[in-house]
Amino acid sequence: MDTAASASTSAPQAETGQRSGAAAPLRMTTVSAHYFGGASSDRDHDLRVDIIENIEEDYGMFVWPCSVILAEYVWQQRSRFTGSRIVELGAGTSLPGLVAAKVGADVTLTDIAHNTEVLNNIRQVCGLNNVNCTVLGLTWGEWDEPIFDLHPDVILGADVLYDSAKFDDLFATITFLLENSPGAVFITTYHNRSGHHLIEFLMVKWGLKCLKLLDGFSFLPSCKAASLQGNIQLVEIALDKEKTKWPSAD
Repeated sequence: MDTAASASTSAPQAETGQRSGAAAPLRMTTVSAHYFGGASSDRDHDLRVDIIENIEEDYGMFVWPCSVILAEYVWQQRSRFTGSRIVELGAGTSLPGLVAAKVGADVTLTDIAHNTEVLNNIRQVCGLNNVNCTVLGLTWGEWDEPIFDLHPDVILGADVLYDSAKFDDLFATITFLLENSPGAVFITTYHNRSGHHLIEFLMVKWGLKCLKLLDGFSFLPSCKAASLQGNIQLVEIALDKEKTKWPSAD
């Protein structure tokens, strides 16, 4: 994947730490600024979100194009997010969820439970942006106690369809949350590498239906679109009440 270029990015900084008297490995971090509304620039915007990125860590520490597009969608649809309960799955740097929090949503940001580096970065980013979000370790397909307390109106997921080995765990989690939250929807952006038939197959398998399908660049301001690459789709998904069922183990 190509990383998303932000409107303003600070120079990378090397961070060191001490552990038992020895220096910890260098961590190369940067803070990227993301603008919404107005001209989406540092001089003309309505909302700014700052993200701490680690340029030498795993995928969860970068702002990817799908995240930029989903965050823009949240901003443009902000009236439906204000006052809503939001859960972001695989949040990583959490740009879409942070935009939702900034416009008045009650937001829970989740990522893999054992990925403490990413979860700690999410907490730092929340503090940097002065938002009060719940940060929760949630691994797809695992039924730990915290998931039963989640009742979102909207589930967000940016570029969560990247590993086919995890698709069933992801959709099991999505389906559970939708069933646990009548009327909820799942909104995701994904790279359309093999055609929409893949997500159609998963929706049918898990008793879901498509409410909306958009080209991710169709609503993106030109200043942001110019720095992104890929064939990115946005889809809104809900339970298909006539077909909802858990797949058999066969």
